[in-house]
Amino acid sequence: MTDSSLPESTGADVAAVAREHSRTGRSAEALRRAVVDHLRYSIGRPAAALEPSHYYRALALAVRDRMQDNRAVSTQTSLDLDSKVTCYLSAEFLMGPQLGANLLNLGIEDAAREALAELGQDYDTVLACEEEPGLGNGGLGRLAACYLDSLATLERPAIGYGIRYEFGIFDQEIHDGWQVEKTDNWLDNGNPWEIAKPDVSYLVNWGGYAEHYTDDTGADRVRWVPGRVLKGVAYDTPIQGYGVKTCNVLTLWSARAVKSFALEAFNTGDYYKAVEDEVNSETVTKVLYPNDEPEVGKRLRLLQQYFFVSCSLQHILHIVDDLADLSVHELPQRFAIQLNDTHPSIGVAELMRLLVDERLLSWEEAWEITVATFGYTNHTLLPEALETWPLTMFAESLPRHLEIIYEINRRFLDEVDAKFPEDAERLRRMSLIGEDNGKSVRMAHLATVGSHAINGVAALHSDLLKGSVLKDFYEMWPERFSNKTNGVTPRRFVGLANPGLRALLDDTIGAGWLTDLAKLRGLENHVDDPVFQDRWRAVKRANKARLADYVRANAGVELNADWLFDVQVKRIHEYKRQHLNLLHIVAEYQRLKQNPELRLTPRAYIFGGKAAPGYFLAKRIIKLINAVGETVNNDPHVSQFMKVAFVPNFNVQNGQLIYPGADLSEQISTAGKEASGTGNMKFMINGALTIGTLDGANVEMREEAGAENFFLFGLTVDQVQQIKRDGYRPSDYINGELATALDLIGNGTFSHGDTEVFRPIVDNLRFDDPFLVCADFASYLECQDRVSAAWQDTGAWTRMSILNTARSGKFSSDRAIAEYCDDIWDVSALTVL
Repeated sequence: MTDSSLPESTGADVAAVAREHSRTGRSAEALRRAVVDHLRYSIGRPAAALEPSHYYRALALAVRDRMQDNRAVSTQTSLDLDSKVTCYLSAEFLMGPQLGANLLNLGIEDAAREALAELGQDYDTVLACEEEPGLGNGGLGRLAACYLDSLATLERPAIGYGIRYEFGIFDQEIHDGWQVEKTDNWLDNGNPWEIAKPDVSYLVNWGGYAEHYTDDTGADRVRWVPGRVLKGVAYDTPIQGYGVKTCNVLTLWSARAVKSFALEAFNTGDYYKAVEDEVNSETVTKVLYPNDEPEVGKRLRLLQQYFFVSCSLQHILHIVDDLADLSVHELPQRFAIQLNDTHPSIGVAELMRLLVDERLLSWEEAWEITVATFGYTNHTLLPEALETWPLTMFAESLPRHLEIIYEINRRFLDEVDAKFPEDAERLRRMSLIGEDNGKSVRMAHLATVGSHAINGVAALHSDLLKGSVLKDFYEMWPERFSNKTNGVTPRRFVGLANPGLRALLDDTIGAGWLTDLAKLRGLENHVDDPVFQDRWRAVKRANKARLADYVRANAGVELNADWLFDVQVKRIHEYKRQHLNLLHIVAEYQRLKQNPELRLTPRAYIFGGKAAPGYFLAKRIIKLINAVGETVNNDPHVSQFMKVAFVPNFNVQNGQLIYPGADLSEQISTAGKEASGTGNMKFMINGALTIGTLDGANVEMREEAGAENFFLFGLTVDQVQQIKRDGYRPSDYINGELATALDLIGNGTFSHGDTEVFRPIVDNLRFDDPFLVCADFASYLECQDRVSAAWQDTGAWTRMSILNTARSGKFSSDRAIAEYCDDIWDVSALTVL
């Protein structure tokens, strides 16, 4: 069709498109021009040398332009209207690839696809060029990323604060079945989403001593005389909301030397000394979670946490003082600061230092501001995960903060004593200074005392928190405690990860579900419709085929997409019990070996997850998964019914393939150990059925889905506690198929006759079994038999799958963030025009 044959109104539209600015226009033509401009002026490559990665960077920069335009308006609107802002402090932000998510949130996916096609590029190939940001390890960081997405989508002003790690946790490779850690060089090709802000920088002290003096008015004061000073420089990443103009920001801090080059040392030939300070300073933000087994690792991790918290609080106070022109007394009215677990909890002492030592407030004024400003989210019930720092190390590293913590503790214990007189044991338990195994600073206690609101992340977790880990504090301040069950963003984990399901949902219940997940309940009207069930199965089958292709390419295992896909992907840890899953697989293997006529429900067992480099047993479990897989997959008879695959380097990117491709989600942690989980929610929303214990958010998921649509097994929290009190003996449960499975693992069946390699796992289960794998095995085996039987009825399974998605609305991060904003932060929606 020629231009002359277009309707008159279309001609006007064409003219409007032509007038769109290449920095802000939303049409395919404006995006095409923007990409071409960035290829020439930002990428600077000749046309003959261009590759898909260059188009990725150019498109990312074009998309960032559009977000930054929204970001500028959002910031000014917030300042003009005196809006309260959430500040989310987290050591991790597991953002995942950004291009697809930002195109979705801006509503320009189709325009980008068309623009790339006009430039001779394939959309999916270009998106696949993106390196995943190495800014997180697992659930904690992914939750923080979901919350940033929801804050922007709900139009709640927010700033995320964290660390710009140069290297992520590690890239995982599998060599001969063993995990091998490789450096995660995620910044090698740059990061087009961030904007360096060298003019936004703050000095951070370390070491030295606290000097007490009397000021000109005769008041007692303290100044910190540091042994070392480094500088934090800001890098901002815009966070675009879905379908709105609101664009918030993630500010990450990178460490620099205050003096970057010693010219005198260079001129005299001491080249190393010339850059020594810069090298030492930049080490602070070099790597996510350094090995904290040796003391030097612990010290570096403490420095990392203090570094990003100090920079963040100084930046917040700068906004209060210089941008909003407010009194520091108004801090709680303008900012809500949330501590995402204990990592940023040093912020309580740091804010007190900034207010008392630098702004010269009285202790009472400063403490009132501090408590009113901070909230604290606890993410764990595991005692070893509640951070503590050796007192000697803390004193050497943060001498002024230790003085402040001592004073907080003195006043706090006086308050406890007044409420619970003559209870020395309670005072010992609640003290901010622990006495067990050497004196230490208890960071969870500091966060709890210094916050006006404390919350758990699932109903069960919050109840256990109030009844165990923080029981004394709950009895002290019951009004401070609440529950905020975690959630995940449907934009990434369905809209982006599962385009087939997204299209089916749009066609069936309308597009509004992406911002109101409760609308998924509308699927219940179609659950028994055979035509809809067929379409549902077709989407799932396509997702499984896509996942099978990925597993073949990355794990070398051929999977049949018509089999039951049984998936457990998460951090490798004893309490998450990947070895319980393995014991079931070994039992099934033995059934087939003993009875060649047996016909099992064909299953693909898919694992993924990283083990901490120093976690001996977790790394052995990975080796065992791969060893069992090698034996099973290479057995001509067994492999007709079972395959085992370990997907290396589990992350957000391949998670977007795994979650939609799962039929069964393994959520099998020991009851009372998992705080919430978010992977369980990602599986549920994508139509996977769950086999699980009554642990974490599983409890609420089962309530929402209906007990008949959830495969429950195992001991309850009360039963676990009772067994522990009675004196748990694994040997009482090791018989029958469990005894055989342990023997097979121990006698070298899966290790080419080597009886030593898996002895630590077998001995741990036989003689210790801290997470009650043996006690739950029989129940788990019986439940897995029920799963196999259920899979045989295709219609019934499809119905359960649809209902799991239909009833997953509660587990949106939008719901969780709305509760935080309304109940804790008092942060209202602010529409950006």
